[in-house]
Amino acid sequence: MKTRLNIVVAPDKFAGTMTALDVARAIADAWATERPGDNVVMCPQADGGPGFVEVLGALGGSTHHTDVCGPLGETVSAQWLMVDDVAYIESAQACGLHLISTPTPATAWQSKTYGVGELIHDARILGAKTIVVGCGGSATTDGGVGMLAALGGLPAAAAEYEHIDLVAATDVTNPLLGANGAARVFGPQKGADPATVARLERRLTLLTNELENWGYCSSKEGSGAGGGLGAALLAMGAHRCSGAELVARNTGLDESLADADLIITGEGSFDEQSLNGKVVSVVARKASECGVPAIVIAGQVSVAPKHYKQLGVHDAYSVTSHCGSIRSALARGAEALHELTRHIARGYI
Repeated sequence: MKTRLNIVVAPDKFAGTMTALDVARAIADAWATERPGDNVVMCPQADGGPGFVEVLGALGGSTHHTDVCGPLGETVSAQWLMVDDVAYIESAQACGLHLISTPTPATAWQSKTYGVGELIHDARILGAKTIVVGCGGSATTDGGVGMLAALGGLPAAAAEYEHIDLVAATDVTNPLLGANGAARVFGPQKGADPATVARLERRLTLLTNELENWGYCSSKEGSGAGGGLGAALLAMGAHRCSGAELVARNTGLDESLADADLIITGEGSFDEQSLNGKVVSVVARKASECGVPAIVIAGQVSVAPKHYKQLGVHDAYSVTSHCGSIRSALARGAEALHELTRHIARGYI
């Protein structure tokens, strides 16, 4: 083994506990403590959900704060980024699940994306020629109706943004409706019980009928992102991209991998959803293409080794398993992550 390793640390956030930058710092500091001779490069990542704007802030540009309508009608302060004439908007800043203290069937039904439309409007007024909307982490399943209302309705919005390059950056490829759609897959995570999931599906079906009058197809990849926010953006003329791919490209991940001996990625919960378009899957694929081994450090790991090895991940480590319980892992936070990383690093001596 080489005496001096080049380590790239490229994690997502640990939702609700640490930002991607916090996670990257904890891992990098721990690794450097155990192996001070190694070259450790931090390259925190995001996929369009919470942390999207913070991670892309490394690009420079100007940060803007706009007071907008939150998911339940309250006023929230949302941050977005302008780099040259490109605006990066994190929809979760306006309608994120973290903005609701206790998700319930009622909040799952009532939550709206109106504030996202206000952010898009603000970006256009300030001169954005390209508007990238990160669609992850929302509390909403309104099909983007709130956003469209803030922009004057679909016909007006489509006309107004005809000459704007509108991008829906999503972390999922789910369609709007059906067994893999926005309501049935993500509704329960937002507080919806089975009856509410059924109501949400019916509401989205009615919306689909309206959108189809404009030539929109609800089976388009990413339509179900953000509780159907993806569908409304696509109906306005947006094109979809992988949020994780966009962030990786803009943060120079490929360049960082060129000389890497090991890449460390991670997220709060490494589960089945991680395998399709999330940060971990994109980082692992890129590492595999470059012939660089990848490991995952996550709050919890529920993916079987045979599945994550197909993804290109050599090993996956759980902070919860290291601490003995979820409660202990949450209570110890960065300290536990630091401790586990040092344990892993010792195996490379």
